[in-house]
This record gives sequence, structure tokens and C-alpha cells, in this order.
Amino acid sequence: MNHQYPSILLENAVNEFAKLPGIGRKTALRLVLHLLRQDKEMVDNFAQTIVKLRHDIHYCSCCHNICDKDICDICANPQRDRSMICVVESIQEVMAIERTGQFKGLYHVLGGIISPIDGIGPSDLEIASLEERVKNDGVQEVILALSATMEGDTTNFYIYRKLQPYAANVSIIARGVSIGDEIEYADEITLGRSILNRTPFNESYKLISK
Repeated sequence: MNHQYPSILLENAVNEFAKLPGIGRKTALRLVLHLLRQDKEMVDNFAQTIVKLRHDIHYCSCCHNICDKDICDICANPQRDRSMICVVESIQEVMAIERTGQFKGLYHVLGGIISPIDGIGPSDLEIASLEERVKNDGVQEVILALSATMEGDTTNFYIYRKLQPYAANVSIIARGVSIGDEIEYADEITLGRSILNRTPFNESYKLISK
């Protein structure tokens, strides 16, 4: 069997790095060779950190954010406005919105958005647990902060329909985030204004439907 690399160990390491998103084989090779030039202690610490991350990471039992304990620091903070929940797709959006400093409520991480083409339906997301929070925790407003894509809008509408029986108002961030944009990559000023200038979902849906 012919091998592209002078060492099977090197080839195996390149193959593993190349599995990461956005990492091609050339980049993977550069990363592996960089590690080979480092002290063994540094590489051991690097490897142990990744293993510990995968084995010991927690997901907040309330909002499903990534954290080190059962409850994340945001949910545990008594200064946060517990009457407001901002619904996001992933941890990246939580981090992006937190950087704006414009939102003082709580979050709910869905873990994705509805995408039939990818085999992701409502039951694959944390929508039922969101409904439970709205039903039982005195939530007055749910802010939908999903990406302005077809899949994001489909998820927004599904959640809006699920929450209609409850007293909480459902709003959506302003379309200062352009159609097709992902929240994670919006600049902080635009994202902050989109949170502050949110609109009732039913009004937004009427505009989208026209």
C-alpha cells in the first residue's frame, strides 16, 4: 500500500485534523508539523485539554448553553431579567449577543434549526423544553434571534405557533441583520440594534408573508 506521507503516524494525524470544518489536508499537515516542533509537554497539554473538553463539558439544564456546571453563569445570575428569553440556534449566538451588552434577559439554545433537507425536525431541537419554560417560569417575552434564512424563518414560525396558547409575547429581532445572514457573524452594533429594535412576531410575519 502506497502512503502519501513518510510516516503512518503523521498520515493518521493529518487525516484526523482534516476532519475538522474548514481544514483541508494542506492546512492539516501544517498544523501537525507545527505540533511536532513543539515541546512534548505542550502537545500533551493540548491533547489533554481536548479530551477533557469532550468528556467533562456540561450543558445548562435550563437553557442548554455550554457551561462547566449544571447551571450556566447567565441562568444563575440573579441580576438577569428572568421574564425575557432570547431563543438562539447555538452557543455562538449567545456569545455574539452577550458581546453587544444590550440584552439582560436569559437565553434558550435550540441546538440547531428546522431543516428537512438535513433531516432535522422539531423533535431534534430543544423546542419542547422552551415551551415548558414559557409555560411554567413566568416568561413575559420570547425574542426569536435566529438567522434570517428560510430555515430560520421556518423555525421562528413553528415556535410562534407552539407558544400561542401562552401569555408570553413573541418578538423577533429587527431585520437590521440582512436576509440570509447568520447571527454569529453580524457585527456587534448591528446585532445590538436588532435586539433593541425587535418587533412583535405577528407583525413581522405579516410583512414576510406579503
